[in-house]
Amino acid sequence: MGASAGGIQALSALLPALPASLRAPVFIVLHIPRDRPSLLSDIFSRKCAVPVREAEDKEPVVPGTVYFAPANYHLLLDQGPQLALSADDPVYHSRPSIDVLFESAADVYADRLLGVILTGANEDGASGLASVHDHGGITVVENPETSFSPQMALAALKMRPADLVLPLQQIGLLLGTLGAQRTENS
Repeated sequence: MGASAGGIQALSALLPALPASLRAPVFIVLHIPRDRPSLLSDIFSRKCAVPVREAEDKEPVVPGTVYFAPANYHLLLDQGPQLALSADDPVYHSRPSIDVLFESAADVYADRLLGVILTGANEDGASGLASVHDHGGITVVENPETSFSPQMALAALKMRPADLVLPLQQIGLLLGTLGAQRTENS
C-alpha cells in the first residue's frame, strides 16, 4: 500500500479491517518527514489484530505482518522474500518511495501481489502500480472523487487502468476478506 497526504486517516480506516487470520504480509509506504523517527508502527499496532512493525534491513518477511517503511529509507523486497532498506535518492521528493516498494514487490511476488494506491498529493506510486499490473498483480486505486488528496490516484489511473477503483470503505471490505481463504485443514 502507498499513501501520502491524508494517509494516516486512510490507513486508520483500513488497517483495523485486516483479519487476525491474515496470511499475506502487508508492506506500506507512507510519506513521512525524513528528519524524525516514525511512530507509525506504535500508532497502528494498537489498532490492528495483526503484528505491526517498522521494517528492518535483511529481515525475513513474516506472513500476516504489517511492515511500515522507516523514515528516510526506501523499503524494497528481495528474494527470500526478505526486506531491504535503501538510502538511494528520493523519488518524487520522497524517501521512502511507493514506486520503489511496488517495483521491487512486483519482481518478487508477480501475480500474487495486490497493490493499493491511496490518497496523496504527488505522482509517486503510479509507475510502481503499473509495474504491479505488468507483472500480473491486482491493482486497486482509491476513488479520486472521495479521497482526501486525489493527485496520486489520478496519476496512477492515467498511467494504467486499475483493476478496481474503490472508495476507502470498500477497500477496507476487500482487505477484510484477505484472511477468509480456506486452508487444507478447514
